[in-house]
Amino acid sequence: MDVLYLLIPLSVVLVLGIIALFWWALHSGQFDHVEREGERILDGD
Repeated sequence: MDVLYLLIPLSVVLVLGIIALFWWALHSGQFDHVEREGERILDGD
């Protein structure tokens, strides 16, 4: 039962970290041109 005092805050910190990482990826432009990159692979030089 004592392990819950460690696991619950640790899981909350992990979820907040994942949300912060996703927020950073959205605002830094990581998902701006998803379709273009797929077409670039098929284009070929």
